[in-house]
Amino acid sequence: MKTGLVIALPGDEARLKRKVRTHFKRLGFVKAPDGTLIPPNLDKQSYRDMHAHQRDSRLADNRAWIAARSNRLIQHFASGAELDVERICPRIELVRSGTWQGDLFRFASYYWRIPISEGYGRRLRFLVWDDYHGKLMGLFALGDAVFNLRARDDFIGWDHHRRMDAMVNLMDAYALGAVPPYNMLLGGKLIASLIRSQDVVDIFQAKYHDSVGVISGKSKHAKLVAVTTTSALGRSSLYNRLKLNGQPIFHPIGSTSGWGHFHVSDELFNELREYLRSVGHHYADSHGYGQGPNYRLRLIRKAFGLLGLDPDMAKHGLVREVFFCSLATNSLQFLRGDHKHVKYDNLPTAAQMGEAAKVRWVIPRAKRMPEFQTWRSEEFLRELDGTNVHIKRKHGERVA
Repeated sequence: MKTGLVIALPGDEARLKRKVRTHFKRLGFVKAPDGTLIPPNLDKQSYRDMHAHQRDSRLADNRAWIAARSNRLIQHFASGAELDVERICPRIELVRSGTWQGDLFRFASYYWRIPISEGYGRRLRFLVWDDYHGKLMGLFALGDAVFNLRARDDFIGWDHHRRMDAMVNLMDAYALGAVPPYNMLLGGKLIASLIRSQDVVDIFQAKYHDSVGVISGKSKHAKLVAVTTTSALGRSSLYNRLKLNGQPIFHPIGSTSGWGHFHVSDELFNELREYLRSVGHHYADSHGYGQGPNYRLRLIRKAFGLLGLDPDMAKHGLVREVFFCSLATNSLQFLRGDHKHVKYDNLPTAAQMGEAAKVRWVIPRAKRMPEFQTWRSEEFLRELDGTNVHIKRKHGERVA
């Protein structure tokens, strides 16, 4: 008989099962005739609703942090009336940990209705500045791509062994967006365009070219040749038909399968993890880097199964478009192993991409829709303070 092992009590399991079912019903899942839960209607509003509780919880958990820094950080946000649109001058800045820029990245990321992931493994976070006005336009972040993504692997032509060797040359844009008022001027398209720039390649090379892999213990001399991303809300209006000077920036290559873990809140995930720990299951603490990027999904499925719930409840059903951005002219051949050397032929700088994107999207949008001029920077703070509807309901507060 093993010693030191805590056994979960039946009453604890029953309580956790009820909590899981209540959580899923709150998100709009409905019970099928066989007793399983199926996803709600999968329109864009349903996408937002399913993310709302996660975002509200994150805002509530970080309320003190936001309040302590808001007066200092809000000065970096523009009001629409102060923008001379034709003089907007985009520039990217690499964010380093422990800096005020890191605080600004985190602060800005709370704005989006779809909570931004923290990424994992190798990470590059960028602020996008409007240098003429000295204001923040938005942000983007690149991290290690998930290991299993069929649409990407089929598009590249990877088998399992080649993927193991070549993944190091690929990154995923796990966060990307413009803050107001730049988002009203199609600033998101401008920011997405900046990824396909020599600046991003150079920054990646400086940080990761000679790094040693955690799993292999070897230096693979990584070269960033492509970036993938997925849409936030089904079909993407941001990435589809995204071209500059006839050159595609991101193009669609397929869709995800609808599996994931975003619909399981951090609070519920932690309880599922504690449950696995209580029954002595090794998944509870097998979350170190190198043990698989799908750790959360595997843990959730395992906990659901042990609780007598359907493990397939981890399938939220929200299918997202997958997009691919080539940074090298031979990115596919290099990733497949057909070419041994990368060709970065005339890759534009971030400044060149920003200027072209401004002319292509921002200036025409400002002329068509001058309403952006009414946005005031202090409204950003009200957005962070006034959207936590689910949290207010949870605590019995009246929601207007």
